[in-house]
Amino acid sequence: MNRLEVGKIINTHGLKGEVKIVTWTDSPDVFEDLEYVFAKRKKEDIKLTVKNIKYQKNNIIVKFAEIDSIDEAQTFKNSILTADRDMLGELPEGVYYIADLIGCEVFDENNNKLGEISDVFNTGAKDIYAVSRPQNKDLLIPVIDETIINVDIKNKRIDVKLIEGLDEL
Repeated sequence: MNRLEVGKIINTHGLKGEVKIVTWTDSPDVFEDLEYVFAKRKKEDIKLTVKNIKYQKNNIIVKFAEIDSIDEAQTFKNSILTADRDMLGELPEGVYYIADLIGCEVFDENNNKLGEISDVFNTGAKDIYAVSRPQNKDLLIPVIDETIINVDIKNKRIDVKLIEGLDEL
């Protein structure tokens, strides 16, 4: 995947075409390093050049060079924003893009396949991997040192140690 989702335009801001964005990155200042993003539209992706960024609570306000009025900004409301993976820089060791985790096969310490990662939730304190299992309800695994043995994105494999009671939830 060459592009990753980095946020969503949730509203307009002011009269000059600024938009309010909820970021889907660990830190909203990732947008400071982006020259442009793509807004997913029905039939095409539109390249938007980042001109200015302001911070507002948990969101950011962005002025794109291509959007000059509130009417134009309104047409982008609810658009998902993507960025080229190579513009996002290197991740620290042990940090992964959610898009890379989705679909990874999950195995226990006895090499039994438990299922595949279907989603990743952030609880504020730690991430939770949702593992879909064909004959069972999803298994929720906290991303902590006690449970995650190995993550191999290249081979789409995650090895875990199930702590007592985890599989009974």
